[in-house]
Amino acid sequence: MGAFLRLVANKHPKEFVIMVVDGAPSHRAMHLSVPKNMALIKLPPYSPELNPVKHLWDELREKEFANRVFETLGAVIVQAARGLKKMEKKPDGLRSLAGWDWILKSI
Repeated sequence: MGAFLRLVANKHPKEFVIMVVDGAPSHRAMHLSVPKNMALIKLPPYSPELNPVKHLWDELREKEFANRVFETLGAVIVQAARGLKKMEKKPDGLRSLAGWDWILKSI
């Protein structure tokens, strides 16, 4: 998780990033270092319906993984990266999936 946070922070050095996280162990590690240009908003326990990433993963699975068989885990990772790159190029689509009022009001 720390490596992911650094990657996102480095990709957006001039922006302040607010990331919504759930209660996964990696999201609440005691020694997790959050970059200075980032804040984590923690969801309440047992509230998957509030987690916008669930909608992003549903979209990614539907568009990039439906009816596909992969030979290796590496091929799965490559396909996920391709799909995430496509999503990144369509900020309005991302906003419609994850830009919920309670998130946008906290910015």
